[in-house]
Amino acid sequence: MTANPYAGDLGAREPVGVMAETPKKLVELMDQFSAEQLDQKPAPDKWSVREIMCHLADCEIVFAWRLRLNYEQHHPMLQPFDQDGWAKIYKAYTFQQARLTFDAVRMWNLAFIAGLSEEDRKRPARHPERGELTLWTTVETIAGHDLHHLKALAEMPKVIGTA
Repeated sequence: MTANPYAGDLGAREPVGVMAETPKKLVELMDQFSAEQLDQKPAPDKWSVREIMCHLADCEIVFAWRLRLNYEQHHPMLQPFDQDGWAKIYKAYTFQQARLTFDAVRMWNLAFIAGLSEEDRKRPARHPERGELTLWTTVETIAGHDLHHLKALAEMPKVIGTA
């Protein structure tokens, strides 16, 4: 697997700009769904809009930890997580809780990234599934992950029949 599995989603876009725009784009996309539609699954094995929002909040927390661990330690091992395992508890979270968590941690992560030096961006890390990467690779992964899910959310009205 590549160090950034979302490199294709990011392409040549500047990652920090993508990350900064994501909360606004989420608001625009989410405004088209009713409260009932937020929990409608496009297929039995697919996540609802609310569950995607929960996943984005969870990932933002994970990315926050990975960025700071990579900044603090020399060549740390960045641990993967079982997103489907974490999703088993998503029924406990409201859409609003997930949105507020994502927005707050994203703002915190953007401030952290803004404080990085060029040297900090090159700090090495390892991931057991993705191999060697840098702190900046994690930033690019976050942005690509955003774009991946924004695309899925943009398609959701057609899939669940709201378009």
